[in-house]
Amino acid sequence: MPRSILLATGFIAMLGASLALSRSATAAELVMFDSPSCVWCIRWDRDIGRTYDDTAEGRIAPLRKVPISGGIPSDLEITQPVTGTPTFVLVDAGREVGRIIGYPGRAAFWADLNALLDQLPDQKPGSVDAAPLTQTAF
Repeated sequence: MPRSILLATGFIAMLGASLALSRSATAAELVMFDSPSCVWCIRWDRDIGRTYDDTAEGRIAPLRKVPISGGIPSDLEITQPVTGTPTFVLVDAGREVGRIIGYPGRAAFWADLNALLDQLPDQKPGSVDAAPLTQTAF
């Protein structure tokens, strides 16, 4: 393979990695700490997880699942230890904004999440629809 093609391929790979890192460092995301044996995690997946990405909330803060057994990822600044599952941590630019501990049911989860999303710097209070798409999908 010609050297110029190898260099171009390497540059494209580095650019893609750089863009991925910069996106995760500046974008909001909802980090879900879970465990395969967590009954409430399974219930959340069934009630909300299947369609979360299709909601307004999911577009503002995409879901990132992290096994609790793996500890806190190094790219996140979490203010307190995560000791139970599920724990949902809203992060913005890698820093914790707030969290939801446990799964309190559909209605309470959406209310709690929307209250957290309203704390994001680029969100106006009440800017996320109070009736998420997933609530009407069931």
